[in-house]
Amino acid sequence: MHDRIEHSTMIAQRHSPLAPALLGAALITALLTSMPATAWDGLVEKQVFELDEYTTVGGDTIAPVRIGWEAYGTLNEERDNVILITHFFSGTSHAAGRYTEDDAAPGYWDAIIGPGKPLDTDEYYIISSDTLVNLNVHDPNVTTTGPATPNPETGEPWGTDFPLVTIRDFVEVQKALLESQGIERLHAVMGPSMGALQAYEWASTYPERVERLIPVIGGGVADPWLLATLSAWAAPIRLDANWNEGDYYDSEPPLDGLREALKLVTLNANHWLWANETFDRSWADEDADPTRELDARYAIEQTLDDIAAARAELADANHLLYLVKANQSFIAGHGGSLEEGLGRIEAPTLILYSENDLVFAPEGVRQTAELIEEGGADVELVTLEGKRGHLDGILAIDQAGERIRAFLAK
Repeated sequence: MHDRIEHSTMIAQRHSPLAPALLGAALITALLTSMPATAWDGLVEKQVFELDEYTTVGGDTIAPVRIGWEAYGTLNEERDNVILITHFFSGTSHAAGRYTEDDAAPGYWDAIIGPGKPLDTDEYYIISSDTLVNLNVHDPNVTTTGPATPNPETGEPWGTDFPLVTIRDFVEVQKALLESQGIERLHAVMGPSMGALQAYEWASTYPERVERLIPVIGGGVADPWLLATLSAWAAPIRLDANWNEGDYYDSEPPLDGLREALKLVTLNANHWLWANETFDRSWADEDADPTRELDARYAIEQTLDDIAAARAELADANHLLYLVKANQSFIAGHGGSLEEGLGRIEAPTLILYSENDLVFAPEGVRQTAELIEEGGADVELVTLEGKRGHLDGILAIDQAGERIRAFLAK
């Protein structure tokens, strides 16, 4: 048997679902300009976009709003070669490249973004931004506005006084970022998981601006299964006494609850096929028998704990709860009818999904495709093969590389 620490470190390095966006050098802050980016050489400069104020779809005002963003490739003179990448629940805008040559890993979709790759940076200007209430608020490469950021009226963190936000709010802030660069239309919008929700919302709300739609591992609505899954993610934080109804910024944060929440996120995003192939019934500590000691662990338990602990160092508990609410409230078009919301989509659509997904039910993804098609848009539905379940939308994306390349060229 492996030593507990060596074993869990090895497994985490090989199989960790941590977004590579969580790794890298310190944030390089830059004032936004409307000048096109230079040709991408694999190194990324993180930039910051700011709005003096933003009014949410719920009617609340947030002032100011700041989000980080990065881009790969060159914006052409006509400003019509833009692909927007929208990120997943626990992700950031770091979709490709590295901040420094010493970074341990590139962005999460580096396999398909870059010179000569399906999202060819010699042809397209690819832009990605951190969302509002981004989970990784303590990552130096993330800029976001949410409960953990200062309320300028008080000088203290917003806490739960921060307004609830929705997937539509994420889209509206992205729209302002794009317009600040003179971008009015998108060659495509593409994103995984929560990024798929943003992509659907873009195409439903602004059909005249979206020419192609590529949602990955996500459906058109937060169905009851997803509502319950998200509720389970939030529960450990709410049960942690240190959460204190969200008022913990001048005291001990609810790290125990946050770690348990992130352990559930990690587990649900994977699949039993991966777990059973990667692990056996080995003990985390060869000297501690889980059948004889209450506190003794199996290797898979300890590995999930170690991954969650690493993620919690960069995350914020309230931000996770706000993301849960934003995802739970999602229905494409932000209305009452899924049929109406998806029916407004005009863009040709390429949906990538996994039949082993334990977060977004495959049946719901197929229904989403049918409803978009019933609205008159052309739809391709492509499965990703693998043993990682939901995470195959990140880790196996290169399987669909040539389908994506052909779809973008249509």
